[in-house]
Amino acid sequence: MDSKRIAFVAALGATLLAVAVDPVAAYSSTTESLIRTLNQQLLYAGIPIAVLVEGILIYTVWKFRNNDEPLPTKENRRLEITWTVATAIVLLFVGYASYGVMANQYITTTPQDTMHKEANAVNVEVVGQRYVWTYNYPGENIKDSPELVIPKGRPVYFNVTSVDWIHSFHVPELGLKQDAIPNQHNTIKTKVTEKGTYQVYCAEYCGVGHSNMLSKVKVVSDEEYEQWLKQQQKKYPADGGSNSTAGNSTSGGNSTSA
Repeated sequence: MDSKRIAFVAALGATLLAVAVDPVAAYSSTTESLIRTLNQQLLYAGIPIAVLVEGILIYTVWKFRNNDEPLPTKENRRLEITWTVATAIVLLFVGYASYGVMANQYITTTPQDTMHKEANAVNVEVVGQRYVWTYNYPGENIKDSPELVIPKGRPVYFNVTSVDWIHSFHVPELGLKQDAIPNQHNTIKTKVTEKGTYQVYCAEYCGVGHSNMLSKVKVVSDEEYEQWLKQQQKKYPADGGSNSTAGNSTSGGNSTSA
């Protein structure tokens, strides 16, 4: 097998793999889009390298399969400099691409981000407790709701906490995952771009009822969201605000965000 044929096979394999992993559906949230786009970029960078290395390995094994008296390789500074520089370029690309995503507030929400929220942002306190999720809406007089409803296309801040021990709020289809820790609020931010219902899991083993600690995220239009708020507010008499845990999420609690 000559070098031209090896190059052709490597390029063909890389192309087929790239096509195979190309997504066919729109992403459901800004967070999911950022994560999956980064994964694709790293995959596109890794496929040609993997194919090239494996191609060279297979070619070498085949060519020297009958060599019973191998000779030591000669020093080749040009080759060593070339692969060192190539490795540095790959690592710089990976670092640059990863930093651009990991530093985004839709991936890593800092206390500064929570202090400068958008005017139309939605705030939800997510409370984990064996073995249920409940939701508080600070400022809307909605607390201990078993339903999580958010509007499409608006920034949403989830202040995640727990009342007993560690849980983990996880919505795979939206790219969301955050630990729920007692006496601590960890904030995650997202913007959902597709209406629908998404499954919520607890991703941290929390006891015998762990597998039943499920919930749903319902994403609706702005109009439907406002109607839902009014319906929920009728269930709660005006008491001057939300409960104490919800109050923590809007004050010093964000200082412990991940």
